[in-house]
Amino acid sequence: MSEAMLSKVRKLLAQAEDPACTPAESAAFTAKATELIARYGVDRALLAARDPTTDPVGDRVVEVVAPYARDKAGLLAAVAEPLRCRCVRRRHGSGFALHLFGFASDLERVDLLFTSLLVQAAHGLAGTVVPADEHPAAFRRSWLAGFAQVVGGRLWAAETAAATGTDTPSVALVLADRSDRVARRLAEVYPRLRTAPPRRLAGTGFGSGAEAGRRADLGGRDIDAGAGRARRLGR
Repeated sequence: MSEAMLSKVRKLLAQAEDPACTPAESAAFTAKATELIARYGVDRALLAARDPTTDPVGDRVVEVVAPYARDKAGLLAAVAEPLRCRCVRRRHGSGFALHLFGFASDLERVDLLFTSLLVQAAHGLAGTVVPADEHPAAFRRSWLAGFAQVVGGRLWAAETAAATGTDTPSVALVLADRSDRVARRLAEVYPRLRTAPPRRLAGTGFGSGAEAGRRADLGGRDIDAGAGRARRLGR
């Protein structure tokens, strides 16, 4: 990501992370950052189609630690998948090590967003009152699940909007090829990968977390409005 673009996105995310920011302001900052990040992903994909050396397939390991390590890992997966990265969760001490696979520019985008969203989620949880009759940990786990699900959906919408908003007719084929190459790279490293069973969460915080996910700053204009038009993080 160019220094100018990186600086702009970081400033937007920093504003969204500010506890003094209102929910509406945070949502606006996040939306603008997400839009910029999505457009950047398409631009880099098209450039790499002409010159593959500009954006090689790679991998990196991200550690998520307690508390709520599994829930943080779920948030990372919710960010990685829409940005055309794949991740494998492995036990690591009291937390997890997430082995991410993707093109260099997409891994960079995941890192930037996940780090910011962890901060935003922490602020959101701190400002949410746990019902008196509920176990705090169960409530917070379900809150984080709601947050991750909505964030993931918003990212899918932003990525789709960026892809369909370009004048380049071959962009869909380029992006599909990138996804296939990432999947092949993952299969080479983990040929016997198994899918983890779905979690069952007992807490009632899902709705509150989902609402926070709708407000979270992902980086651009209001993504939900954009989606309608065009179909349109502890390391």
